[in-house]
Amino acid sequence: MAKKRKPKRREREKSSTSSYADAEGNVLVLRDSLGKGSIEKINEQIENQAYSVDDLWQRKTELIFERLAVSWEIAGLPLDDQKMLLGRYRMADPDTRRWVREILDQHLRRYIPELA
Repeated sequence: MAKKRKPKRREREKSSTSSYADAEGNVLVLRDSLGKGSIEKINEQIENQAYSVDDLWQRKTELIFERLAVSWEIAGLPLDDQKMLLGRYRMADPDTRRWVREILDQHLRRYIPELA
């Protein structure tokens, strides 16, 4: 019996990106746009009574980071795997997390104002 061939995947057009460097020379690269589905997912209200306002804010920030981050070069080591990027963000010290949140806020106001 012959195997079915999988249809060829359509190549995605690479979206434009922006790079942001911190005082130590680490570089965070973010997508300049998101699809409609991603924007809707981020804007969804998380329906769970167990979440506090801070939990909701943290989760939304992680969702935005997860969808926008393309790569993050830290101490010369480039990270581009989505799970590694999110893990690195979660492990970051408070100053680094604050820097990332400020960059995300600036980036959203400039490129994706519906999420700002």
